[in-house]
Amino acid sequence: MFIANVLQPLIDACEAVLTFWHDLIGDFPNSWGWSIILLTFTVRILILPLTFKGVKAMQRLQTLQPEIKRIQARYKDDKQRMNQEVMAFYQREKVNPLGSCMPLLLQVPFFIALFYLLRSDSFKEDIADNPGFYAIDNLAEKVTGDPVLLGALIVLYVGTQLAASAVTMVSADPMQRRIMLALPFVFVVFIINFEAGL
Repeated sequence: MFIANVLQPLIDACEAVLTFWHDLIGDFPNSWGWSIILLTFTVRILILPLTFKGVKAMQRLQTLQPEIKRIQARYKDDKQRMNQEVMAFYQREKVNPLGSCMPLLLQVPFFIALFYLLRSDSFKEDIADNPGFYAIDNLAEKVTGDPVLLGALIVLYVGTQLAASAVTMVSADPMQRRIMLALPFVFVVFIINFEAGL
């Protein structure tokens, strides 16, 4: 519950954006599902500048890679000194090695906020008269009875995550690329028990 309390302003903001989209598009069958999709696009657009910054940071790191390799080769017998020299090199070059991870990390609080929002009583009351989205009976409930639907949602999730990561994967080194490709599959283990709307 601590996380929900800390993220309450973000949960409220997500609810406001979700309600805005729902009010804008109107109350028709499947409208809450479309509102969740529009909320997702809104979040993606908001973090787009940081995504581009992350891509630039990744490209900058690649250009510095030969010098980093030289430092690593020079101090290969002294790991602590090697790490100090690499960090000093990053500082001299004004590069943050974690800069490329920021867009991914920024999505996590929004994901958690949407998680709590979809479980809230107020959301369940809002969608009471219109809870479904095409084949999904209720956006605020888990998809448990239909393995085909659950499989389709997992494929959709993995596909959209890979598509969203494609921008940053272009300039990533092979190790980063493998991590970005693997993460959506790792998260499937967790999201399989989440609400359908998430």
